[in-house]
Amino acid sequence: SEPALPAALAAGAAEARAAFGDGSVYLEREIVGARHIEVQLLGDRQGTIVAIGERDCSIQRRHQKLLEEAPAPGLSPKERRDLHEMAVRIGRSTRLENAVTAEFLFDVERRFWFLEVNTRLQVEHCVTELVADLDIVREQLFLAAGRPLSDQSRAAAAGAAMPARHALEIRISAEDPARDFAPAPGQIGRWEMPAGPGVRVDAAVQAGERIPPDYDPLIAKIIVVDADRPAAIARLGRALAETEITGVQTTLPFHRAVIVEPGFLEGAMTTDWVDEHWAERLLPLRAGALRAAILAAADAVIRAPGPVRGPADEGLTRATVRQGSRSASEWASAGRRAGVERWPR
Repeated sequence: SEPALPAALAAGAAEARAAFGDGSVYLEREIVGARHIEVQLLGDRQGTIVAIGERDCSIQRRHQKLLEEAPAPGLSPKERRDLHEMAVRIGRSTRLENAVTAEFLFDVERRFWFLEVNTRLQVEHCVTELVADLDIVREQLFLAAGRPLSDQSRAAAAGAAMPARHALEIRISAEDPARDFAPAPGQIGRWEMPAGPGVRVDAAVQAGERIPPDYDPLIAKIIVVDADRPAAIARLGRALAETEITGVQTTLPFHRAVIVEPGFLEGAMTTDWVDEHWAERLLPLRAGALRAAILAAADAVIRAPGPVRGPADEGLTRATVRQGSRSASEWASAGRRAGVERWPR
């Protein structure tokens, strides 16, 4: 807000001065309802820079990406070519080498605004690999060794404006989407990842390992590829249905909800979607979680062979549950609280 601007400028200048020795501040245009689209570049020491495709990374929370796809949905071949050429010009102007990413915001008037350049390989490079049929990590190592761009890289760049496949990636993190994506460290129980044609899993953990609270909570990525976007979304839905992680809360419920969202299916998600719409979706989802927890708790008691030691009654039995006694009510209340505390897996 305007009243808060002077203090914000002073704080930003102080941080920049402490970090970089320069407290200069500049203002950027605010792009409302923007999509985050980035271009993967490869450059060699001989000065050749090519774009091998773009990615849409609009679904974010706290400016951190949750789902990425390539190519960016809804762009025409001309828009892709113009975007790729713009990114290449940026790379040439600064003599960029190796694997870098030029990032842009795409506004509602279909204009691209330059955001930044990431001079590294990014988490979401996998979707570009699957669409371009190119091992970017391998190319990165060869470029760092001084080799010129490979024939495979040049071929990928030649077809980047007319991609023949579509890929999506979801980041599985040990976070609770019902609690504003708060970290959820703990020990992993079951760990079942999907498999099959067109499915790739990049994972850092396995069953029995403990997720510490000290580091980034990303624990795995599921990437799928198919002939077009609808087929890739269907394949991702099947992959998510096969995935099972217990012991720690993860972002899986969020991803399962997003891939059936009408806006996502239309390719119209923006960087504001999580902040503006996800909280509204929590109410029915939490209600369903609550009901599932209560039913599961009651079913466990009814099926128990003898007295059950519940949190509200030391001698709770199947009969008291069926009769709806005060003990059963207290036990159900405890189950309700537990259901609210933990998201269904």
